[in-house]
Amino acid sequence: MKTASELLRTYLDNIQSPAAAAAVFATDGVLELPWIQVRAQGRETIEGLVSGILRKVPAFGFKNVRFWIETPDKAFAEYEVEAVVAESGKVYRQTYAGLLIAENGEIKLLREALNTVAAAEAFRSE
Repeated sequence: MKTASELLRTYLDNIQSPAAAAAVFATDGVLELPWIQVRAQGRETIEGLVSGILRKVPAFGFKNVRFWIETPDKAFAEYEVEAVVAESGKVYRQTYAGLLIAENGEIKLLREALNTVAAAEAFRSE
């Protein structure tokens, strides 16, 4: 059974494959970005959310993962993205802070915080 940190790393490493990224969530698992009012529950909805991100930012991918808390059922890490937004042509630079709660070897909740100002600037067309 995968630990919380292994699940988070699997999710992050597979973000370019929406089905693989969603597969590590429980059937009722949640991916939540509360500061931009996004909440996806269930693998199909999570897969759709990731697909939507990739349409907007085709080279979206995580790097520089730093774990701060690692227990069998909880992990907290920071990870970065630097990729061009297709519509605006601007570089999206972001550091995410993610709290993952695992249950039975699957992601029950992944709650991510991000800099909303940096996101708005990158996605704004001028």
